[in-house]
Amino acid sequence: MTKILLINQLKELEQEHRDLDEILIRLQEKQTVDLLQIQRLKKRKLILKDKIIYLKNKIEPDIIA
Repeated sequence: MTKILLINQLKELEQEHRDLDEILIRLQEKQTVDLLQIQRLKKRKLILKDKIIYLKNKIEPDIIA
């Protein structure tokens, strides 16, 4: 993939990660909460975090000196 495509994909994943943060905050504020739904959202958020780290490393790999 080209660097531009990777950066665009990274931006999309970061936005989805932020959106999940907001959704989780709203869900946890409610009195009637679906714990299974929260677990699924948190799992998705962790998957996104791993993908974000992977893409960041692919765009700007660490150089070990």
